[in-house]
Amino acid sequence: MVLFSDRVDAGRQLAERLEYLRGADTIVLGLPRGGVPVAAEVARVLGAPLDVILVRKLGVPFQPELAMGAIGEGGVRELNPDILSMASISDEELATVERRERAILDARVAELRAGRERIDVRGRTVVIVDDGIATGATARAAGDVARLHGANRVILAVPVASAEALVDLTGFDELVCVHVPRRLVAVGNHFIDFAATTDDEVTALLDAAARRIRTGRHAGGSGLDRDVEIPVGSVVLEGHLYLPENAPAVVVFAHGSGSSRHSPRNQFVADVLHRAGLGTLLLDLLTPGEESDRANVFDVGLLAGRLAAATEWLLERPDTRSCRIGYFGASTGAGAALWAAADADDRLAAIVSRGGRPDLAGDRLPEVTAPTLLIVGGADPGVLDLNRRARTRMRCRNRLAVIEGATHLFEEPGALATAANLASDWFVSYLLPGPDSGEAGESAGLVGVAEGDDATELRAQPESDVQH
Repeated sequence: MVLFSDRVDAGRQLAERLEYLRGADTIVLGLPRGGVPVAAEVARVLGAPLDVILVRKLGVPFQPELAMGAIGEGGVRELNPDILSMASISDEELATVERRERAILDARVAELRAGRERIDVRGRTVVIVDDGIATGATARAAGDVARLHGANRVILAVPVASAEALVDLTGFDELVCVHVPRRLVAVGNHFIDFAATTDDEVTALLDAAARRIRTGRHAGGSGLDRDVEIPVGSVVLEGHLYLPENAPAVVVFAHGSGSSRHSPRNQFVADVLHRAGLGTLLLDLLTPGEESDRANVFDVGLLAGRLAAATEWLLERPDTRSCRIGYFGASTGAGAALWAAADADDRLAAIVSRGGRPDLAGDRLPEVTAPTLLIVGGADPGVLDLNRRARTRMRCRNRLAVIEGATHLFEEPGALATAANLASDWFVSYLLPGPDSGEAGESAGLVGVAEGDDATELRAQPESDVQH
């Protein structure tokens, strides 16, 4: 039944069906939250701008699932007179529902746009993307709102949808769907990873897409922002390299699974590091074919060897050969980072593990010399225990930061932002030149951390807001 490894993979497969729109005057609009990672990949492949489309359905008071209209940004409003008449909705009842839904919509706009202007769709082709459709009510409202904003052509594109919903979606110029099952029980059943998307991740994807369009993948001056290919033995690894002008340091992201460079969580953390003046290399340590074999995900020796080779590639480039290097590892990628670090020289200056498996580095843990920060969710007891055990074998300067209430994927409000800011502080401390180099900073919850390898665990509360 499963067709997609995650939303990024779904976006890639969906983009193949939309190749004919490349180069056209097209805007891709994702439905928050889950539709945005899918839409981000479609926009990347098509080279199109990415935005969100925020809508609220106006449900009949005594039957909320039945839509009597929809509202969107900019005061747009679409009503269904047949439903209003059939349900005998008074003006007062309509106004009450609209007032409530408008307040919710405005709050969502403030959260997700963070001051970013809505992209003007007037006269353009709009592709509305969601991660799947069960009933189609939200998609139908989004289509109505896009037309009210002046879109010339509106296309609905989804990885998976029920046949019944597609039949009813007659208001679109075109429907594009990768898979239509005989019977759709749940959209998530067609994904291996269908973890909830957070507002933090939506914001990071929008920021990254805006930067791509603004810079054309190339930053000003000697900076860089583009996809790269790294030959390693008989394979070619894919990655995304971002360098600010005169970058002093680069953080290499390592993840055990493929498509790490498109991971919304990794992109969110990378964006926080960019704002601190750090370069990043988001790297896929496995090819798509290799990732299908689950054993490769846990082959830490293989992953570490490729991470080391990618690091050598960085140190041979004219624009990065003088940079200090950091490793950011997640899941089995954290074990690979520590494994590779055991053989690295002093150019590797810092390591951060987020929800990682440092224990997989095994006997190499005592050989790591780079200062290491282990970040674990407090509600992820199994991984927390593995990190505690691994830490007893480490001789380098290290810390264990436990984010209260966070689970393995840091999906809870503010959890990923806290992890990203902890990582940023650690890397800034050890990678960037300055009077505080080599000393952990005091922001992002690092206040009062004792010196020495036997320091007690740091407990951090998730932040209420993302600090950019």
